[in-house]
Parts: sequence; structure tokens; C-alpha cells
Amino acid sequence: MENKFRNVFFISDRTGITTEALGNALLTQFTGITFKKEYIPFVDSENKATQALIKINSRFQQTHEKPIVFTSIMNPEIRNKFKLEYIFHIDFFETYIPSLEGELGILASNVSGMSHGMTDEDKYYRRMDAIDFSLKNDDGVSAKNYAESDVILVGVSRVGKTPTCLYLAVNYGIKAANYPLVENDLKTDKLPALLLPYHEKLFGLTIELDRLHSIRSHRLPGSEYADIKTCQTEIIAAENIMRKHNIPFLNTSKKSIEEISVAIIQLIKLVR
Repeated sequence: MENKFRNVFFISDRTGITTEALGNALLTQFTGITFKKEYIPFVDSENKATQALIKINSRFQQTHEKPIVFTSIMNPEIRNKFKLEYIFHIDFFETYIPSLEGELGILASNVSGMSHGMTDEDKYYRRMDAIDFSLKNDDGVSAKNYAESDVILVGVSRVGKTPTCLYLAVNYGIKAANYPLVENDLKTDKLPALLLPYHEKLFGLTIELDRLHSIRSHRLPGSEYADIKTCQTEIIAAENIMRKHNIPFLNTSKKSIEEISVAIIQLIKLVR
């Protein structure tokens, strides 16, 4: 393949989160190509579409390769502006909605922002409450609200507890707290007293030695905290506690935050 570089645009009439996720899922299947990505949200008028097209045309003039343009724009007059000869255009709404209309026997509402807007206020506020909960119950700062939690993640420092809690809150409205297993906790194989009343809510995260050593060395190079022997001792002790007390756990070394979160939901059957 001669060309190893392509410009990619993600364009939406709302946040663009769905467009980005679907487009990136497709692009990951094509290795050996560098994709230069640009995100243009809230393209909800013909004027904004024209401004986006100026950028796209500029890239085409520079490279003489068709920019790849993913769109999710409900208004057909706006999305049709991207159907140009110099653009490779993939429109998610136009691709899938007609088929669904045919199968369901009704027309789509053609209202933008339904997936990420505030169409369900109860759901929205539950999600905001979950985010607030996760922030207030991060890193073992307080256990007074653990009874309200849906899940409490445990593990040594830097295994991904905090970002996973926030992802669960933001995307699923799950109240996730986390408790770090520190030196005093790891000296014995007993479950920390603070966690005893909430055993059924516990889920453990662990990690491979080389991965933890790399993460900690990047954060605090040359420290005892990042020393490979420290990392090894902590991982072994933490896993011993989890096994002894029948706490389900997951190795995060080769998993994204998204994969970790979905795995937790499936393994302990959390309600989204």
C-alpha cells in the first residue's frame, strides 16, 4: 500500500460521541495507515456545514487524497452537503435508519440529540449523582457512603480503579467507589475492616508485574513505590486477599477502561 496517511473527519449535529465511537471502531480494523483525525461537533446549520467543508477541502487540496468523513446529521439538507466528489462520506443515519424504518413499519422521529441529550431527565440526574458519588468516594477517602454504592473496586495503586469508577458513572450511571489496598492492608491476608460490611459489593482489579512497574516508574521514577520488588510484593499480597475472601477480580494489563467496565458489569451483573 503506497499511501500510509489519510485525513479523517468526525462530524455531528450534536456531541459527536457516537460518530467518533463508530468511526474509530471501523478504523481500528485498518493497520499500517496513520489517520489524522479531526472532530467537528454541533454542525446543526448549513453555515456550520460550509465552514466544516472549507477545512475538509483544504486537506484534500494538500494531499490530493479524499478525506474520510463520518457524519451523524439528522437534517438531510445539511448532511447532503457532504456528498461531494472529493469526499469519501459515510453517514451513519442514512446507512441504518431507512432499514430500521422498513423493519419497524414506522418513520424515524428525525430529532437530533436523542442518544446524548436530556430526553430522560431521571436517567440524566441519576448519572450526575453517580459521577458525584464516584468523585466523593475515590481512593478510600471516605467509607461513610459505601452502603449506597453499586460496586466497590479494590486493588493496589495504579491498576485503574479511579478511571474505571468514573467511566461506570458517566456511561452507565453506576455508583462506583474504590478502595486502595495499601501497605498496612497488605501485611496480612485479612480483608480490611472497613470493607467487611460490604463484601458482596467488592470487585478486585489486578495487573501484570511489568505493566505496574512501567506505570509507576513513569509516575514516580526511581522511587520505592515504583521498585519492581515493591510492585511484585503488592500484587501477590492483593491477589491472595482476593482469593481468600472470594472477591472476583480481573487483570487490567491488556484491557481498556471500556473493556474493564463492561467486564465488571457482566461478571457481577450490575444494573446499568
